[in-house]
Amino acid sequence: MAYLLIILAYLLGSISTAIITCKLLGLPDPRTVGSNNPGATNVLRYGGKKAAAVTLLGDLLKGLIPVLIGQAWGLDYTGLILIGIAAFLGHLYPLYYGFKGGKGVATAIGVFLGVNFWGGLAFVATWMLMAKGFKISSLAALIATALSPLYFWLITGHGGLTLGVIFMAVLIFWRHQSNIRKLLSGEEDKIQSREGAEQDGDD
Repeated sequence: MAYLLIILAYLLGSISTAIITCKLLGLPDPRTVGSNNPGATNVLRYGGKKAAAVTLLGDLLKGLIPVLIGQAWGLDYTGLILIGIAAFLGHLYPLYYGFKGGKGVATAIGVFLGVNFWGGLAFVATWMLMAKGFKISSLAALIATALSPLYFWLITGHGGLTLGVIFMAVLIFWRHQSNIRKLLSGEEDKIQSREGAEQDGDD
């Protein structure tokens, strides 16, 4: 049953909330504008807060739901993180979109919250504090990601789970290579919605 859930988690993770949301709302395909990333931050820039919120929630649920089902089946931390990784890989390398997906932060949050609520909450709290302080989504995500293995090790003491979190963290950093280059050069965009950009343009 666990193997079946891993497959289903990958298939669920392969559904792009950003692409579907933008299509339903008549917005540009997020793969063709801005950072070309089908994720909530890029949708925020071109679709506004509501579209971004729907995208964020959908991507988070893709990671959360399969893990919660695994919990209901009584799987341990190792089984849960494997299911979570499957959903996470689905988002990064989606079957339905030529294996070209997003950067995985929101789906990772869903996985983390499902595997261990307190570890996931620590990630979210770190992201929020860093986003409020630096106003740069990618930097906040990278800092929270870098700290996530430490959080899960301190909270659970489970080696297999921590290794799974490290694996996800490495992939998140890998997918953020362009953001890291922009951060180092001081060119990374700050968090801003379409509405905010329009207001700034009027000032």
